[in-house]
Amino acid sequence: MVDSMKTFIGAESSSPYDVRFSSEQWVEVLVDCPGVQGLYTYHIPPELSIKSGDILNVPFGSQMVGGIAIRRVTSLPRDLDIQRVRDVEDVITAGFFPSGYWELLNRVAQYYCTDLITVVRGALPPGLLGRSQYRIRLKYKILPPEAKTFCSSVARKILNLLLSQKDGDYSSQYLHREVIGASRGIRELIKRGWIESYLNPPKMNKPKRQKAVTLVVDRFPTNLTKQQLEVLQVLRQQDGECWLTELVKLCNRSSQVVKKLEEKGCVVIQYKERLRLLEQPQLNKDHPKPLTTFQTKALNVIKALENYAEILLHGVTGSGKTEVYLQAIAPLLDKDKSALVLVPEISLTPQLTDQFRSRFGNKICVYHSGLSKGERYDTWRQMLTGEPQVVIGTRSAIFSPLPNLGLIILDEEHDSSFKQTQILPTYHARNVALWRGEIDNCPVILGSATPSLETWIKIANTKQNNSLPLSASSSPNSYYLSLPERIQSRPLPPVEIIDMKQELKLGNSSIFSRSLQDALAELESSKKQGILFINRRGYSTFVSCRSCGYVLECPHCDVSLSYHYAHEGAMELLRCHYCNYSQSQPSRCPQCSSPYLKFFGSGTQKVTQELTKLFPSLRPLRFDSDATRTKGSHRSLLTKFAQRKADLLVGTQMLTKGLDIAQITLVGVITADELLHMSDYRAAERAFQTLTQVAGRAGRGNDSGRVIIQTYSPEHPVIQSVSSHDYQGFIETELPQREVLSYPPYGRLILIRLSGTNKIEVQQTSRALGDICRDKVGKGCEILGPAPANIMRIARRYRWHILLKFDPNAQVIIPDINNLKKVCPQSVNLTFDIDPLRID
Repeated sequence: MVDSMKTFIGAESSSPYDVRFSSEQWVEVLVDCPGVQGLYTYHIPPELSIKSGDILNVPFGSQMVGGIAIRRVTSLPRDLDIQRVRDVEDVITAGFFPSGYWELLNRVAQYYCTDLITVVRGALPPGLLGRSQYRIRLKYKILPPEAKTFCSSVARKILNLLLSQKDGDYSSQYLHREVIGASRGIRELIKRGWIESYLNPPKMNKPKRQKAVTLVVDRFPTNLTKQQLEVLQVLRQQDGECWLTELVKLCNRSSQVVKKLEEKGCVVIQYKERLRLLEQPQLNKDHPKPLTTFQTKALNVIKALENYAEILLHGVTGSGKTEVYLQAIAPLLDKDKSALVLVPEISLTPQLTDQFRSRFGNKICVYHSGLSKGERYDTWRQMLTGEPQVVIGTRSAIFSPLPNLGLIILDEEHDSSFKQTQILPTYHARNVALWRGEIDNCPVILGSATPSLETWIKIANTKQNNSLPLSASSSPNSYYLSLPERIQSRPLPPVEIIDMKQELKLGNSSIFSRSLQDALAELESSKKQGILFINRRGYSTFVSCRSCGYVLECPHCDVSLSYHYAHEGAMELLRCHYCNYSQSQPSRCPQCSSPYLKFFGSGTQKVTQELTKLFPSLRPLRFDSDATRTKGSHRSLLTKFAQRKADLLVGTQMLTKGLDIAQITLVGVITADELLHMSDYRAAERAFQTLTQVAGRAGRGNDSGRVIIQTYSPEHPVIQSVSSHDYQGFIETELPQREVLSYPPYGRLILIRLSGTNKIEVQQTSRALGDICRDKVGKGCEILGPAPANIMRIARRYRWHILLKFDPNAQVIIPDINNLKKVCPQSVNLTFDIDPLRID
């Protein structure tokens, strides 16, 4: 293994995805190792067949790491000693990338200022790339009873950690993180012979293999027992092949009966690969539904497009966007093409998946982070087969390796969940979808009732006739398609705005206004269903002492702890919604010992508890991230509600996204003000989208709907626009404000984030980088900061920001992140967030 002395771009051939087979002996590999850039050259052993795109296991220094075969080469650089070139260890998985995939990954890496290997790692299913790990293990047989008394304080801390673990075994990285100066202590303990270090090889995902039984005779022998004959008859009903475990269950017989049949030559038992795909319930076959005039016009435009195009499908809530998607995909499958459908949240996938599976059967694949590693690995490989299929998933599914892609759909394209923020690369799935549409030369549909302002300016601002592309001032491949009416001409639900200040003046201190209480009582008597939206989970926003004003805060983050109380008799907990720290609720104030602790604000738990007190016969069901932590919980809760086993869904923003249940007649928003007054330039847009979307859940069936929004700011422009379902009025108010301040969609933002455990070090580093940015970015760029983040400390890490704000006509110059990292100490983490949606 030797560095080829070339960056990836410099080493790139005219065809970035070269699949030629020849007698070449070497391969250039992109290795998965932190801080390593460029390609490394390896020798291909005679017994291995390697082509571009294969995932390899290669030696790198003293460890084994995963890598991607980029291209084979016929010769080595002149200054490279052949004796230094090491062999590829193994091919982990062959052909994991379709043609054109490298172009997409390179574009993501360049735009979002991220190493290519980081992009590759984020695109692949987990477990494919891995690296060996140094671990430290106690030698129990040699360790003397009084070992701690003979060693230094650092070595003693390491011994204590190892002794506290059942097997006396920890990774070297963990010990270095927990013990200051761990290297010195480890060397001391190794010298004494009390511990040993070893290299743990990477654990790779592998196909699942299982015993399958295959029928190999047409006529059954006459010497079979009754049990054996029964097994063969069941096997024939299964088309002559069945997994052994399932056959045994179907027949209620032991595996020995099947083995006897193999001895008699009736069946063959052999290991076969079994794909770990998400198990889903059986559904009745669905058929295409009649379309409205507007749906028909939109569908005709989409079906006429065979090449790349950007399409905004702007339909009010309940206008039938999903049916347009379904009927647009059907002819593509007949042409052996595939479709990719992205949704913003995992909670949307069960309901949408069921709709698609009812129409297209087993041609549906689901791909998101909620699947197990094995399920994601096998689903990815299923996509590579090239069979026509529909992949439904969250933002990471945009990297699905579909080789014959005919259509990409982003449902609820406005949703901020399409932007990755926590880990690199901080990509937006909408951008990547449009790039992929260009590369695969297929249309991209952006569907929403409340389009993002970026999409509106780009596509719909100069809209003309539905059947024509936009004017020359926008992209010639852009189309605006409108669905302005609900299906069957159902009206949008009327929105009632309740001023909670007036409620308080009239003596109502409840979290429910009188109007909402009346509506809930009517819901109770009419046996209908409803939704209550609250922007926070938990019971209360924060806990404060009435005597001294002390607020209970997270010890690791600069935020208050939220009070959680699930039910009568349950443990009272305080929890941090940022780092998940939790503690029991104290009986007295930690500062002054006063017993008078008050709970402020309302969360989903408190709303549910208050509902039970006021309306004991109403059956509420919580639908938030606390209630949907386990696998399959989204589906089970929504199924329970759809089967009328609950009357009210009480939840957070998960309720606003794609929920389509006909019997919902009431939507109540407990308090809209938390959405309106967030310290974010997008607060108004996000509030309008959220409130409009949740209001749109009502009145989708034959019964009319009703929406009640409680607020202390009834005259706010967003509230007024929501009350009349007026998207056009909202953007006419919001866009001029953005333009004056050069905020997106008129200007560009780049957020530089710094974090570390040393407060002073992070602060000093951010100031040094701020000075560098002022020298580099030039005119037309306003630099805001360096400044502490809104929440300065999260999970014991201090956070500072530098915001680069470029004017609409300014040249966007991004400082070289590698040069900036040279200024940063190793303890300070530096990342770029390109086009951030939140500045927090």
